[in-house]
Amino acid sequence: MAEVEIVKNKQVLLRDYVSDFPKESDMIISTDSTISLKVAEGSNGVLVKNLYLSSDPFMRRFMQVSQPARSKTGFIPYTPGSPINGFGVAKVVDSGHPNFKKGDLVWGITQWEEYSPIAEPDSLFKIEHTDVPLSYYIGLLGMPGLTAYAGFFEVCKPEKGEKVFVSSASGAVGLIVGQFAKLLGCYVVGSAGSKEKVDLLKNKFGFDDAFDYKQEHDLDAALKRCFPEGIDIYFENVGGKMLDAVLLNMRMNGRIAACGMISQYYSDKPEGVSNMMWIIYKRVYIKGFSVFDFYHQYSKFLDTILPHVREKKITYVEDIIEGLENGPKALIDFFNGRSVGKQLVVVARE
Repeated sequence: MAEVEIVKNKQVLLRDYVSDFPKESDMIISTDSTISLKVAEGSNGVLVKNLYLSSDPFMRRFMQVSQPARSKTGFIPYTPGSPINGFGVAKVVDSGHPNFKKGDLVWGITQWEEYSPIAEPDSLFKIEHTDVPLSYYIGLLGMPGLTAYAGFFEVCKPEKGEKVFVSSASGAVGLIVGQFAKLLGCYVVGSAGSKEKVDLLKNKFGFDDAFDYKQEHDLDAALKRCFPEGIDIYFENVGGKMLDAVLLNMRMNGRIAACGMISQYYSDKPEGVSNMMWIIYKRVYIKGFSVFDFYHQYSKFLDTILPHVREKKITYVEDIIEGLENGPKALIDFFNGRSVGKQLVVVARE
């Protein structure tokens, strides 16, 4: 019997639960762990070598003391002394699962480490189209892209010429929503948190207009300036005061896809919304959704987006950080809003 190879496994570990805004020092780089490059005999799992890891807003929430319980999302609440987890692109090193073989490329939920055992690989997506960069599968062709597609097309059901507003528009999801809307022939406005991001939305990503919400003292006035005739579709990423202002500016039979409410995630006293009666007055449809609700439509999503990617009709930006050891800094910079587009950490390039 061939000897099983045991290798070092560099990891990003959570030092302790975070009660406030996380810091680099709340995570440590460990080189103490080792791992076998073979799955256990009779196992249905797979072992993967991580190539790219994704920085995402939900990860901050999993670092809080009041962490959520494990759900159908497949995420395990972060535990002190264990690797943090999130979305990644990886290569199968060994497999006990009939649907995966050594050498397969996959994307899905993995750990922030060099090698990860995946006990439930049915949650992984096999990467079939390799004529585009692999890193796209944790952004444009992965969770953020599918989120944008599901919220815009499946929830809001847009029509050509409609007026679309996207909050947090310079993020990985918002950038894709805005470009989907432009490809359909809609009028699109985004909000972001700096002049630089606003300029990029208008000059690089094709938004018709954009504004810096931090510089607007009256969000209602800002929206009326951008949408004198009102908003048909709002892709909601922020919540709080932004949602309150949007409700005043929705058109009759407008639709709101509630993807996230990042302004409220970490507040001790979440802001209330005062303008709820406008939902009735304007017959507004609001639906909260999760990307996991639409996993079954991944093939349909790829059929829609891949032609646009290959024809370079979608502009996509990656903020790339090299090396797992730089992961904690990259994650904290991301939480502080210092990235545009999709931030990812390169662990290995195959």
